Amino acid sequence: MPKKDDLSKGDKVTWNSHGQKVPGTVKRKITDRTEAAGRTVDASKDEPQYEVESDKSGRSAVHKPGSLRKKGRSS
Repeated sequence: MPKKDDLSKGDKVTWNSHGQKVPGTVKRKITDRTEAAGRTVDASKDEPQYEVESDKSGRSAVHKPGSLRKKGRSS
């Protein structure tokens, strides 16, 4: 069974934002304190976060793995 944070660049995911399910794509896994999506992200190797891009708006956001849901693979 895959780990909860088993996401890779290019994976299609969804997350909840303001009561709506938002589809998007993983841009990168963040494992260090850095600037992303207009804010400072306190990530580490033990507690990574993911920069994602919304399919609808094209905007970037950063989420913890628990808030992202990987979409099923399409052929």
